[in-house]
Amino acid sequence: MKLSTKGQYSLKAMVDLAIHYSDDVVTISQIASRQGMSESYLEQLFPKLRKAGLVESVRGAGGGYRLARSLESVSVGDILRAAEGDLIPVECVLTSDKECSREDSCVVKYVWKKVTDSINETVDNITLADMVKQYQEIKA
Repeated sequence: MKLSTKGQYSLKAMVDLAIHYSDDVVTISQIASRQGMSESYLEQLFPKLRKAGLVESVRGAGGGYRLARSLESVSVGDILRAAEGDLIPVECVLTSDKECSREDSCVVKYVWKKVTDSINETVDNITLADMVKQYQEIKA
């Protein structure tokens, strides 16, 4: 499974927000500058993150974005799903039994289901707090 730049940039932007959590609000231009990303591309991603309840926007002079939840309550999975949708390697994992003509004899779906479960378990067990801690250890 390969994540698109939407998922990659959303995760980087959220980690940047988490690192600068005490700064109250952070602008998209600050994130773009620090992370070497396109400001206009980030402007397309933040509405998805806001809709998912991960960030809040502050309008007006001195406005920007801040985390809507605590660092411990936001998982990498939350962020990636907000940006990418379901994290699945193949569509058949989501289909009901009746939609696949080979459902009765398909052992490959079993593999894709296990892969999906492993991916989701991993990303759901890493929080922004974990990533900030990792960042601080790397910087030390």
